[in-house]
Order: sequence, then structure tokens, then C-alpha cells
Amino acid sequence: MDVPTYTSEDAPVPKGVVVIERASTAQDLGPKLNRTAADVVRFLLTNGEMVTATQSLSDEMIDLFAADVGAEIRLVDPGEEQEVELRKLLDFDDEVEEDERLSWPTRPPVVTVMGHVDHGKTLLLDRIRSANVVDGEAGGITQHIGAYQVEHDGKLVTFLDTPGHEAFTAMRARGADATDIVVLVVAADDGVMPQTLEALDHAKAAEVPIIVAINKMDREGANPDRVMTQLSERNLVPEEWGGDTIMIPLSAMTGDGVGDLLESLSLVAEVEDYRASPDGRASGSVLESNLDIGRGPVATVLVEQGTLSVGDPMVAGAAWGRVRALVNDRGERVETALPATPVQVLGLSDVAEAGDTFIIAPDERVAGKVADTREHWQRLTSLGRDASATSGGAKLEDIFKQIQAGETATLNLVVKADVSGSLEAVCDSLKRRERDDVNLAFVHRGVGGITENDVQLASASNATILGFNVRPDRKAREMAEQEKVEIRNYEIIYKLLEDVENAMLGLLEPEYEEVVTGEAEVREIFRIPRVGAIAGCMVTNGAIRRGSKVRFLREGTIIWKGSIQSLKRFKEDAQEVAAGFECGIGLSDFQDLKDGDIIETYDEREIPRE
Repeated sequence: MDVPTYTSEDAPVPKGVVVIERASTAQDLGPKLNRTAADVVRFLLTNGEMVTATQSLSDEMIDLFAADVGAEIRLVDPGEEQEVELRKLLDFDDEVEEDERLSWPTRPPVVTVMGHVDHGKTLLLDRIRSANVVDGEAGGITQHIGAYQVEHDGKLVTFLDTPGHEAFTAMRARGADATDIVVLVVAADDGVMPQTLEALDHAKAAEVPIIVAINKMDREGANPDRVMTQLSERNLVPEEWGGDTIMIPLSAMTGDGVGDLLESLSLVAEVEDYRASPDGRASGSVLESNLDIGRGPVATVLVEQGTLSVGDPMVAGAAWGRVRALVNDRGERVETALPATPVQVLGLSDVAEAGDTFIIAPDERVAGKVADTREHWQRLTSLGRDASATSGGAKLEDIFKQIQAGETATLNLVVKADVSGSLEAVCDSLKRRERDDVNLAFVHRGVGGITENDVQLASASNATILGFNVRPDRKAREMAEQEKVEIRNYEIIYKLLEDVENAMLGLLEPEYEEVVTGEAEVREIFRIPRVGAIAGCMVTNGAIRRGSKVRFLREGTIIWKGSIQSLKRFKEDAQEVAAGFECGIGLSDFQDLKDGDIIETYDEREIPRE
């Protein structure tokens, strides 16, 4: 639409707030305020500013001219306004009336398969995929792109082949909501394992239907009833026992029961009635992305709304470009992709991140501006200048603010303990301390050290991590700092309960922060007469100092605390040994040393409350 221009100083000023991009030129600014570029240049000249019509203006120049003509303006970064407009398109689905939604065509369900590492997830996916390969196709599946579609009884089902629940939750942490149904694979001979429970907690956090595939029914010792009993204890009750969870015995090795699984997926999809509009500009999620030497940046995306076509100007996170080619899960080039269809996209300027949202922009200029703005803010965030924009996990101090505001606060918790008895005691004690204005929700409960996976789940679900007699490893600590997730470690249960109660009451006292100063891995044990066991160690992080407070960790669990009695380097006493060097460590009164144990030194410092 052509914007009318005026040369008269009496021309009307646009009503309301006018959005102006920073660094606009006189040619950009004038028409937005019903003036010409010459009007802007003339005014600035009379105020001592020598500018041309195509020169970028400072914020002060723009404000000065707007004030002179009596216009109310809002300055935004380049691309920011386009970002807002694109976000409106992403929120389109939430604003649609139910009657209009029912007029949309049905779409395939999107299924993610999760489970313990050796319970047959990969083999099951391969069995489903190979059953749908056209006979005689050279080499079977031509190409694996991390997602694929299969056909069952004339209906399509889309499978996402993620590396595991860590990737699944990492995508959710970045805002992706691509999965409709989770298939939880449990081996009939092994039963429920710790990673099974982790996968289950991640699936529950996504609030999607869960179907259990009881795999390896061909194995001797297969006991599906035991699996059902174990899952029932986690509130996943099978339909046969009066619950609402579909549990299907099958064998990925022989193929028995795989058809029943596909039938159940189709049934759930029919009940849930998944629909999407194929009209309008496409949007969806980036599933994975990589840099291909021959093809440049390649992104595997899942279309969620609209129709993606070759030639569309796409924005995916801070990457953008015109879609040069679309490749389906069989390696075939296609011109379009409908909702719930996974395709590879070629033509982006950079490698997008898994979990990024993609959307088709009105044109390449808008796409480029939005991507540049996103890159700008990502760069600021990485430098720590925009820490407030990082969502991360919840903090205990935040709960009292919600209570004061009259809200019913929910404190999401990830609880890890050294043994199952401690875990049960901690969780039961916490649950008894719930108040009318504060709910406690256990996102995940588990035995063992605090891992990166726990931090990812806490970030995705805005949770605080409570550790009882366990510690985070170095990678988990670094991720927690990056994701702004709070980890609290305790060795006395009443102190843990007291802190949570005080958080509910807003009475948190100044706390002591433990700063890990060094880590060493035990590589060899030396037995010296009249001295005892000496740990031959490699310092892997920080520095080990004589006299430091020390924790002894075995598989993430604290088994002893004390101090370093002796520290030697090449048989000579040493005050400190830095990372990358070997040393001998004698502990004050601990002799039960084993290869692979971790010696962790730390200091304590008080953190005053603000």
C-alpha cells in the first residue's frame, strides 16, 4: 500500500503510537510521520545536524523530529516489529474457534519412541520402518533424516527418531511441542529400569498420551505382568486392570505385535482427533540440523501448520533463507510438505538448533531482519547481558512472591537421593508440608547422582533440583549455571525440609554456597605400611590443595567426607596440584579406595540474601 506523503508543515500526524526502527533513514522516517525525506533533512539541518536522505539517523535525531511534528513514537530494533508480527502467526492456532478447527482436515499423529537404552527401541523403529519400504527399492530406506512416515490401513503415522529422552526434553526446553503420542518401550525380561522411569517422567511432563510397548516377548523369562505391576506403581495402569493406559506385548525381533501397536496409535489418533490447517504460511519445529559439506546447512523440520513449499522465505531461530529444496524421508525431492510431514530443508544461511521454531516470512527482507535481530539477542544473552531473559528453573525465593500476589504457587521439584529409602522419605516428608497456597509437584524422582539429564528436565519444567546425599557432576553443574537452574544439595533431611518450608513462608536465611575447587580421579591404589592407603590420582579439574575439605564420590554418591591429610607430587610434599598433573592423596581416616572414585575438594562461602 502506498503511504501518502505531505510537504506541508500542517499535514496531519498519524494517531496513536508509530513504530520506528532504529537507524532509519530520512527516507524511511518521513513517510511514517506523513512528511517527506526533505522535511526531515531540512529540520535536522536547522538544528545543526548535517545528514543526507539515505543516512542512518541516531535515536536522538528521530526523537527530536518526532517531537517537533507532535508524533508519539516507539523505537524498536531492526526486525523486532517483524518478529512480533511473525509471533502472531505462531499464536494463530490458539485463537481459532472450535467450529473452525473442526473444519480443518485431520493430520497424521506425531509419535516419539522412548525407553531404556537396550530395551529394543532402535530395533522396533527399524522393524516399523522396514515394513513400509516398497519391495525392490534399492538399499531399502534411501535416507535416514531423524523422522519418517509409515502407512497403516491407509492412514499415515509420523515417527520422530530422537536419540532419547534427553533430546526430547531439550527440544521442549526450547519451546518445541512437536509430539502427540509417546511410545514407552520396556523389555519384558528386564522390566522397568532407571532410564525407563526417567523417560516416563519426561513423557508425563509433556502431557501427551503414553502407549507402552512391552518388547522382547520372544525372550525366555519374558514377564509382561511384572512390567504392568511396576508401571502401575508409577500411576500407569493398564486397560486390562481397569486403567486407561494401552500396553501391548510385542517382539521387535520377530515382528509379532507390531501391527497391534500401529493399530493402537491409529486408534488414539482417531480419539484425539488431530487436525491442522494446510492453508497459509507454514510453521513448525526444527528436529535436527547439520552442516553438509556438499549441500550446506541442512535442517530436518516437522511442519505443524500450513504448507511448506520450495521457494518460501524461511526463518528458523537465527538462521534464514529461501527454501532451495525439500527432501522427504525416502530421499526424494518434493515440492511441498503438509502438516505433520517431516522433510529436510536446504537453503538456510546457517545451522539451526534442534527445537527452534521455523516460520515462513512474507518475504526475504523480513526473514533476514528477524534472523539478524534474533542473532543479536542471542549474542547478548551469551555474553550474560540478558540473563533476565533466560527462563531456566524456578528458585525457592520466587515462591513467596507468588503467594504474596495471592496466587496458588506450584513448586516443581526434581529430587535425587543416594538410595530409594532416602528418596521415599524425602518425598513423603515434602508432600506432608504442602499448604493451601503452595503445591509441590515432583517432576522426577530418582536414585543416583545429579546428571545433565536432570538439569535439562528441570529447565524444561521450570523446576528446582534437590539432591540428598548426592552431587552433580561437573557437566551438570556447568549446564545448570548456563540454564539458570537452581541445584540445592543436602545431607541432613530436616535442613532440606526446613529450606522448602521457609521458601513457602518467605523466610529463607542467608545460605552457604559450596564452591568446588578441584576434582581428582583415583587411578591406582598404593598400600604403604604404617601409613595406609594412598590414592594415586589425576587432577581433572581445578586444583587440589592440602587441608581442603573433601568429599569422596562413588558413581555420584557421597560415601565419605573429611579432609586431605597428605598431598604428594613425585614423592615430594606439595601444597597444591593443578589440573592435568598426577598426585598422591592420603585422606584423614578413609581407606576404602577404588579405581574410578572421585575426590572432590570444596570451600564454603556465605551468600547474603538481597
